[in-house]
Amino acid sequence: MSTFTISRQIYIDAGHRVLTHGSKCRNLHGHRYMIEAFCAAGRLQESGEQADMVLDFGFLKEEMLAVIDAPCDHGFLAHVEDAGLLAMFRPDDAGPEWLEAVRAAVARDGYCLTTRTRMDSKLYVLDANPTAEQLARHWYHRLKPVVAARSDGLARLAELVVWETPNCRAVYREP
Repeated sequence: MSTFTISRQIYIDAGHRVLTHGSKCRNLHGHRYMIEAFCAAGRLQESGEQADMVLDFGFLKEEMLAVIDAPCDHGFLAHVEDAGLLAMFRPDDAGPEWLEAVRAAVARDGYCLTTRTRMDSKLYVLDANPTAEQLARHWYHRLKPVVAARSDGLARLAELVVWETPNCRAVYREP
């Protein structure tokens, strides 16, 4: 079976820490992440503005910017179980209800984006440690349905690659 594959890259800058890491990644730090989405289809679009394409590169870029860049770029990525870190971000005027609301959103949606933080900074809380592997899986699941929708069901998100540094990457794909 023949397959056409396209890819698109975006870059974001974000801070994180890996709560359970036994070495330096347990500390607060940041990365210039490169995220690459690969979309595949067994045939090309037959008509319309995407004729002879798997998915328009511009459409893929728009969705990656909406799903990954807008909520995460120049923000901090945190694990919902990282109580010490979340306490640092909790607004001075917020009580325990702030953390309860964050946890409820993560339980419902798999993540919580808020700027209601101590310094009004962007905080993106996940249901997993923000390792490159977990970010690849998380962003894959968020991007997968919009790729299908933007291609009228023709294309599928084949894999998502998160480069944490120029020489370290994680790949997530599903069969």
